[in-house]
Amino acid sequence: MEPTTTPLLPGDRGRCGWLRRRLRLKNPLSSELSGAVGDLGTFIPIVLTLTLVSNLDLSTTLIFTGFYNIATGLLFDIPMPVQPMKSIAAVAVSESPHLTPSQIAAAGASTAATLLLLGATGAMSFLYNLIPLPVVRGVQLSQGLQFAFTAIKYVRFNYDAATLKPSSSPRTWLGLDGLILALAALLFIILSTGSGYDRDAEDGDLAETSSNQSQSRRRRLRLLSSIPSALIVFAIGLVLCFIRDPSIFKDLKFGPAKFHILRISWDDWKIGFVRAAIPQIPLSVLNSVIAVCKLSNDLFDKELSATTVSISVGVMNLIGCWFGAMPVCHGAGGLAGQYRFGARSGLSVIFLGIGKLIVGLVFGNSFVRILSQFPIGILGVLLLFAGIELAMASKDMNTKEDSFIMLVCAAVSMTGSSAALGFGCGVVLYLLLKLRTLDCSSVTLFSQSNDGSRDDSEAAPRAV
Repeated sequence: MEPTTTPLLPGDRGRCGWLRRRLRLKNPLSSELSGAVGDLGTFIPIVLTLTLVSNLDLSTTLIFTGFYNIATGLLFDIPMPVQPMKSIAAVAVSESPHLTPSQIAAAGASTAATLLLLGATGAMSFLYNLIPLPVVRGVQLSQGLQFAFTAIKYVRFNYDAATLKPSSSPRTWLGLDGLILALAALLFIILSTGSGYDRDAEDGDLAETSSNQSQSRRRRLRLLSSIPSALIVFAIGLVLCFIRDPSIFKDLKFGPAKFHILRISWDDWKIGFVRAAIPQIPLSVLNSVIAVCKLSNDLFDKELSATTVSISVGVMNLIGCWFGAMPVCHGAGGLAGQYRFGARSGLSVIFLGIGKLIVGLVFGNSFVRILSQFPIGILGVLLLFAGIELAMASKDMNTKEDSFIMLVCAAVSMTGSSAALGFGCGVVLYLLLKLRTLDCSSVTLFSQSNDGSRDDSEAAPRAV
């Protein structure tokens, strides 16, 4: 049976109460604000690259994703992320020729239509209940480790925006985007947030003893955990943008870009679907819907409806892609990152959405000048913690069989760079292990009983 969720548009009765519950803080304001920027380690590099390489309309993207953040924060009441469709972005900038904005929009709309169809027909809910948990954990583990590996490359090497990948030249120790800056941000976040355990769990552990030393430790941990570490690190990165290139002040132009509807030809549909949508669809089904629903239950004890999440992705892109906004989805990595830095309610992403709206409306496309100077090492640090938090969701695989399935699925996903390939291998392995332990005695007894009843029925006419 599919879990029940609050409808997007409740009736007039109780509407104020519904909105008030959605706008309630579940963590201190500083923690919610810090968690709001927890997924920008993936958002900023992809948006920046698509803007520079594929002429993405940054102003439109910021405005639409801002509205998406506000809507999903109200709908799901958790820090539901709005992230780029990574496979489409990778194809758009890494393959030659690069995809045009119309082809990117066609790929996003095709993926969105597929997810909308799966959600509206109930097929996504069927898949969600059918897919074994160890397979989902394998997909999450591979995605989390890939985020972590990419983050370490961002910290160690210089970033090449033209390929969406780190370049081969190592990052220098000194400078406004050097290794020392990234390591300082890393140490600051570790000291303030620790291993990412929930504050309530830490308080519960410390409450078992009442010594003065324990009370002092509790106060120290509370003080450290109240520091909005990710927000501070991100704010420092913004300040460094202007220090690295003071000419940014002259290049900034105020006001959003004009909205326009893209003209998508039949060739754009074919190219966008074949080259970008086909590899994106299985990734969106697994990581943007199924893994997100499982992870929300792990982190927030709230099992989202796979139907609602799938329809949400479909509606967002079927609206925004026509105006040139970047194709987006909900990602398990973004959800883990926002949780890791303190986000616990939908208000966190509502704050993020308001920030995107302000930036998109005030600075428009000229904001790319600021993003182009943002220290990539700092983004790598944020992405590292998001990836580790996502990978840690697999810690509940307690049996050897479940761990075996999860690790094989993760290994294939990472080696083949395809979540769909790892998913397929994980499902086949799961079925083979179940077939190996299948109790054949019941099947034999059932077959013998059928044979006996058939013999009795044949002997009855002869007796007459």
